[in-house]
Formats: sequence, C-alpha cells, structure tokens
Amino acid sequence: MDEKALLHRYLTAARDALLWKLDGLSEYDARRPLTPTGTNLLGLVKHAAGVELNYFGRVFDRPFPEPPRWSTADALPASDMYADTDESRESVVAFYARVREFADATIDALPLDAPGVVTWWREERRAVTLRQVLVQVSIELHRHAGHADVVRELIDGAVGMQDGNTNMPPVDAGWWAGHHARLEEIAATAGATLRG
Repeated sequence: MDEKALLHRYLTAARDALLWKLDGLSEYDARRPLTPTGTNLLGLVKHAAGVELNYFGRVFDRPFPEPPRWSTADALPASDMYADTDESRESVVAFYARVREFADATIDALPLDAPGVVTWWREERRAVTLRQVLVQVSIELHRHAGHADVVRELIDGAVGMQDGNTNMPPVDAGWWAGHHARLEEIAATAGATLRG
C-alpha cells in the first residue's frame, strides 16, 4: 500500500468510528450535551464535516459548492458543534457524506507534496502539504472519535473502537461495577494521602 493510500485509510477509520457512535441512538441522545462545553455526538459529526471542509477545501483553494451557514464569519460561536432544531440527524450525516466525497476528491486529485496554506495557523506554520493535512485531519478526527466513545459510554454504556471490536476485556457488567468501585477507592485514598 502506498503512503497516500495508508494515510487515507487512517482517515477513513476515524470517520467511520465517529459515525458509528450514532448507531441506535434516539434523536435526543444523539444531540444530548454531556460536558460543560456541550459536547454531543451529532455535534462532533458536524464539526468533523467542518474540519474536512476547511482542510481539504480552503487550504488547497478548492471551494466547496454548498458552504454551510455555520461556517460563515457571522455564525454564532461553536455553531459547528451542535445540530440546531432545523437540522435533522439525517441531514447532518448526509452533509458529512458529501463533504467526505469532496475531501476524497481533493486527496485523489493532488499529490502528497501538493502545497497548501492554513490561513488560521501561525504565520511560520501556514505553508503545508497534502501529506501534512492528511496527518493533521486524521489526528483530529481520531481525537474526536475518542470524545465520541466517552460520550456514548455516558449515554448508554456502549463502548468500542469500531463495529464488532469493543477493544475491551470480555467481562460482565458486575466486573465493571467492581472495577469502578476499586478505582474510586484508589482515587479517594490517593487524594487523602498524597494531596496532589
């Protein structure tokens, strides 16, 4: 497998892991904010679409035919991190599918050393190549897939790296409850004795 195909494969794995976390959830649970900053699963997918639009579009001067309103300068802060009431889950997922096709077309069309400019980075780091962008976006999407894994576990206890691979020890819920209790005891003891 050549380098571009390998980098693309890692990107695709992150995309698929992120989308998989929506499977089987109600509309409420897909949108439910579970952190003080409002992190939610559908918002992570919407954000991933924006990440790919910017890195595989703007960086290489390849305009996307249907820029979303939440990507404009007058959009509300963090509006790429949640789906509003007029945005269905299906519309967000379909939009991300179109963005993925657009990003894949950029990846297919350009060589790994194709130059680009990340205007929102510091001046001395702005000049990049497609290779750097593939690595950057893969890292960012894998990070968000990790966020999604934690959020999904908080919703219904479901965990895993990908469909059919939980990457967790094969133990029952009782074992996990005991494990959680042990970790809580360790944390409380360390907190009381180490004061750090």
